[in-house]
Amino acid sequence: MATPRDARKPGRTVSSRVFALLNAFSPERPALRLVELTAVTGLPVSTVHRIAAELVELGALKKERDGVYRIGLRMWELGALCPQPRTLRDVSLPFIHDLYEATAENVHLAVLDGDEALYVERVWGRRSVGVVSRVGGRSPLHATGVGKILLAHAPRELQQAVLAAGLKRYTPHTIVMPGLLMRSLQEVRATGIARCAEELSLGTASVATPIHGPDGRVVAALSVVSHTVTHTRSLAAVEPALRLAAKSISRELAKGYSAGDPPGTVTPIRSAAR
Repeated sequence: MATPRDARKPGRTVSSRVFALLNAFSPERPALRLVELTAVTGLPVSTVHRIAAELVELGALKKERDGVYRIGLRMWELGALCPQPRTLRDVSLPFIHDLYEATAENVHLAVLDGDEALYVERVWGRRSVGVVSRVGGRSPLHATGVGKILLAHAPRELQQAVLAAGLKRYTPHTIVMPGLLMRSLQEVRATGIARCAEELSLGTASVATPIHGPDGRVVAALSVVSHTVTHTRSLAAVEPALRLAAKSISRELAKGYSAGDPPGTVTPIRSAAR
């Protein structure tokens, strides 16, 4: 079982211990017993028991009758207060639904968080292709449509860090050659469109475009994900609708900002000089 980042560092504060315990939960580990929390965090069992009990009382964790712990609803309530995804999601959602109605495919909205793409919204239906993404989930920047949009407009330092860390191969189609990836990012900046075919998972393809904040900088990426077999022939139809939705969201973000939203509500990606 993997250990959360910095979980075993000595001299940790109370807050870092609390976050170590919360960070033990993941999509792969949504429910954990006390012994598992102890193993993952590296904290003494007495400390884990005490912190877990306090978090249950506060609603941050929920303890089932069988002794299993899960993330509590209070964490969801607090997460919903985060300004950037909330404002971006609220503005984008009507256009995302329109885009879904026009394509009947998965529609994703993602922002840059560290060196990953963080999904803040997803709309899909019964006819949509099954995908591994979820709201609150993350994906690599080099192997997804939204990721390539965000990486193409990211600071040079982040681009270099992604290359230095190594480009993981998820399928035979994943771009893992740094030079080839950088050329594809240059094309993304020139065209405003990123395309991925089976780079993260077989059977799926995506097309993505940027969303701009009030100052013109890229703040998010919008994508449509479809079956690979239908992607090529539907691409011409999807791209205009995708561009229109992204431009509409960008326009509404500018209106909301000028109407009095606090600075920082929508945080732009600080692009490197080209």
